Amino acid sequence: MVGLNKLMVIGNVGTDPEMRYTPGGNPVTSFRIAASRSYTAADGERKQETEWFTVVAWNQLAELCNQFLAKGRRAYVEGRLKSHSWEGQDGQTRYRNEIVANQVLFLDRAPSPDSAGGEPPAERYSEEGPLEADDLPF
Repeated sequence: MVGLNKLMVIGNVGTDPEMRYTPGGNPVTSFRIAASRSYTAADGERKQETEWFTVVAWNQLAELCNQFLAKGRRAYVEGRLKSHSWEGQDGQTRYRNEIVANQVLFLDRAPSPDSAGGEPPAERYSEEGPLEADDLPF
């Protein structure tokens, strides 16, 4: 039986990406992203709620996220949900969900006084590298 596990999030990067390497030498980058939604409550008051996600990117995508993303940047992340559980030091079972990214779209430019940093304007990257216009689903 075939299933589907796909998440798409647009939001603000909440932590600077952290890149590390596995013992086998594969790069992995993780960061947090916040997605907010506004709504009107039953009493007519406008409210906003924010959901935080942990994102993990691997290999070339990990290197690109580490290079071009920073806290405060806006990004689109597409990937799959991965759940982890472990026993804490207090004996309680802990749970964590993360998005394993397979595509990231940088939605804004890095705030920089000089633009000589080679920042790509709003480009989309997948695990295989930059995507061409013909590769986009819309």
